[in-house]
Amino acid sequence: MGATLSSLTEGVGNGGSSTSLMGPGLGDIPESCVACVFMYLTPPEICNLARLNRAFRGAASSDSVWESKLPSNYQDLLQLLPPDDVHRSKKDIFALFARSVPLDDGTKEVWLDRVTGGVCMSISAKAMSITGIEDRRYWSWIPTEESRFHVVAFLQQIWWFEVDGWVKFCFPAGIYSLSFRLHLGRFSKRLGRRVCNYENAHGWDLRPVRFELSTSDGQQASCECCLDEPEKDDANGNNRRGSWIEYEVGEFIVGDSETAMEIRFSMKQIDCTHSKGGLCVDSVSIIPSDLRERRKRFLR
Repeated sequence: MGATLSSLTEGVGNGGSSTSLMGPGLGDIPESCVACVFMYLTPPEICNLARLNRAFRGAASSDSVWESKLPSNYQDLLQLLPPDDVHRSKKDIFALFARSVPLDDGTKEVWLDRVTGGVCMSISAKAMSITGIEDRRYWSWIPTEESRFHVVAFLQQIWWFEVDGWVKFCFPAGIYSLSFRLHLGRFSKRLGRRVCNYENAHGWDLRPVRFELSTSDGQQASCECCLDEPEKDDANGNNRRGSWIEYEVGEFIVGDSETAMEIRFSMKQIDCTHSKGGLCVDSVSIIPSDLRERRKRFLR
């Protein structure tokens, strides 16, 4: 196998032509044939192979190749781009979405997964309705590099805890998972090291938080979870205190990718018999379910 690969790559260079007397090499493969193969590869694999020779570089820039990596409703996604970017090559459009596109004054972001091309979305706490958020006795906004939105909502203490949000978006057909990204305890940096303060973290072990989601076509999902169980770790082995945890609410199915779906979501702990505090609320993420499962396997 090694000798065969060596003979194929001999003479490849200087513009991609093969000068080997042993027979044709990679540089002799027509660009159109290479493009057909690239349609079955992932974007990172395509970019790596593009370094081999001129034919591979040309195929790696083909609109037909990158259109196959874009979601089926990518024409709808083009509306999210500035007018000057809409007419770029398909490869450039994929790259723009892979870096994420901000929406609604930067309170939401949409991006394509670099490997699968799946459409993902993140919604900042700034875009949600949070009970008492305007009262600094209860909540404050903390700037941080640990959030893709560079700010999180920190709860100091409250009795009625409720966070609600919604989004209307044209997702491609598929199964999606929605989750809240939360952190118990206030974190900061001291002498270059990350430290956490749990002074205000209380009340989350007494009653579970209820998470819910619903869609405009009648789908619903819910779950309950105690946020503070020091004796238990999360599914990836991280202690719940001091770590960012993704709390999965449930899944929903998009069948018609031509119609925008409205998704509503919430988390509540409205038992007023006790106060709770010391919680950071970062964002809600919506990603393809198979992508979430792949990430779980990778982290194990």
